[in-house]
Amino acid sequence: MHISPIEMPQLFEQLGLDSSNLAIARFVKNHHLPAGTKLQAADFWTKSQRQFINDGLQQDADWCEVIDKLDALLRH
Repeated sequence: MHISPIEMPQLFEQLGLDSSNLAIARFVKNHHLPAGTKLQAADFWTKSQRQFINDGLQQDADWCEVIDKLDALLRH
């Protein structure tokens, strides 16, 4: 059982991305989701990253909350 909430660095690690605060800030600054585009459909993900995000959302997994936060950040 997972007790502590999953944070953005752990999501970035799971996605195989640099998980430093600076790298996360750069990612958010350099990527944008247009209205109507689902996070998992964004063209900047690899197939495995897209699958992880999709699975996390569909299964309402522990990852769901932080995935939703990333989605919101990318709609700047």
